[in-house]
Amino acid sequence: MVSQFISSHNVNLLGAIDFDFPEGIHAIGRLDNLSEGLLILTTNKKVTTLLFQGETPHKRTYLVRVKHKVSTESLEQLRKGVTIRIAGGEYYTTPPCAVDIVEDPPHLTDQQRGTSDYVPHTWLYITLYEGKFHQVRKMVDAVHHRCKRLIRVSIEDMVLGDLPPGGVKEFEEKEFFDLLKIRNWS
Repeated sequence: MVSQFISSHNVNLLGAIDFDFPEGIHAIGRLDNLSEGLLILTTNKKVTTLLFQGETPHKRTYLVRVKHKVSTESLEQLRKGVTIRIAGGEYYTTPPCAVDIVEDPPHLTDQQRGTSDYVPHTWLYITLYEGKFHQVRKMVDAVHHRCKRLIRVSIEDMVLGDLPPGGVKEFEEKEFFDLLKIRNWS
């Protein structure tokens, strides 16, 4: 599903979800069509600016399945920052971030985990304070691993938890801003 309500392409859109969305709702912190997980929808146009363009950086955590086993050296490279190629052929060095191996990802079935013995893989938690240029995919590629699955599991204290794909959870405005650690929003 594409994280938008309108498209000129023949794709599955957010409007296909069985929920009565209010007029003027839009996605912030969009996910690309190969990613999944927590997506914030709001009618408050200030949220994007406050959350992703404000003075205080806000953390995002991803559960990432990569092909092959990740070495200690590769983990350290990811943690310190790696150089990735961005639009226009330019290069960008990612800032330091938290990266940990996850042995048993929560809330996933065995089939979703991809636990077959014949396909070696590693699950990682990667926590960033930015999300530019398809950054997570390019970061793991920079240390010679292919991203096979990318799930955003949280933005600040707003957590995906066991919300199913296509599930919607509404929040009161104060709780919404508290979970996202956005201050001075009124």
